[in-house]
Amino acid sequence: MISLMSIPHRLFNRALLAIIAAAVFLSDAISADDKTVICFVSHKTSHGFGKHEYAAGCRLIGQWLTEAYPDQNIETRYSVDWPTDPDTFFKDADSVVFFCTGKDRHLVHNRVPEFDKVMRTGAGLACLHYAVHVNIGPSAKGMLAWMGGYFEDNWSVNPHWVAGFNTFKDHPAASGLKPFEIDDEWYFHMRFVGDEKGITPILSTAPPESTMERKDGPVSGNPAVREAVAAGEPQHVAWAYQRGEDYNNGRGFGFTGLHYHWNFEDDNFRRTVLNGVAWTAGLEIPESGIESPKPTRGALEANIVKYGGEQDKNAPPKPKKKAK
Repeated sequence: MISLMSIPHRLFNRALLAIIAAAVFLSDAISADDKTVICFVSHKTSHGFGKHEYAAGCRLIGQWLTEAYPDQNIETRYSVDWPTDPDTFFKDADSVVFFCTGKDRHLVHNRVPEFDKVMRTGAGLACLHYAVHVNIGPSAKGMLAWMGGYFEDNWSVNPHWVAGFNTFKDHPAASGLKPFEIDDEWYFHMRFVGDEKGITPILSTAPPESTMERKDGPVSGNPAVREAVAAGEPQHVAWAYQRGEDYNNGRGFGFTGLHYHWNFEDDNFRRTVLNGVAWTAGLEIPESGIESPKPTRGALEANIVKYGGEQDKNAPPKPKKKAK
């Protein structure tokens, strides 16, 4: 038997340091495996009080998901604008949520190669409202690969209308949903991957003719969308996307509503967002869907004041609930 006293002091110290380093490495690895990391990347706000409340909305979604999974180690990270240290911010991400202004100001604009590396780890991606709208080119190609679809100028449109949803696919992101209708700026006629391979509609409905009242323009109308609406073709305004092995089987979720912060008051609307984000992060969705407390209007306003814009005395009234 070898006595510890017989081991040279220098060798003993090296061995001890190696053991400690190995223990720290294993501890970090176990900790990383045990937690679910959801990274929220947003702008602060736009459009006035209660509309496009990007940062405030992200905080609520993160809070509700954390509360819905008390036994799950969920780590939420928040960045208003692109993170200053992306490598650290996105490290071990299970999902990334973009809720931001689109087009040239989209937070992934001019950062596609950098963000593509995050997506190739298998991290999920959820884009909410304006964040589904990107420029044709690298950003569009990225969104097709990561999320299966996006809002394309002169193809997609952004009218305000009351959409009704009555049937739902058998998919975790649609768990617990019941028929509902709600007023929002529901974008539709998205540009999807070919044959919609990997796409599962989560919210889909046929828009009324009133959505085509505006003249043709980059986001208001075009011959293709007019033909689709006239034919009564269902339009996907929320969808789930299953990527392939080249992206480590990651998941995408697009949700075109959420112009109005107040729509979080609707249980089915809120559940759709939470289900979709949780699904992209690999969390197990209960059969009844993710439950969360219905927020009061006062709580939503306080959330905006804390994380979003300044209170506006001319805030819009509560959105209509009845179809036009």
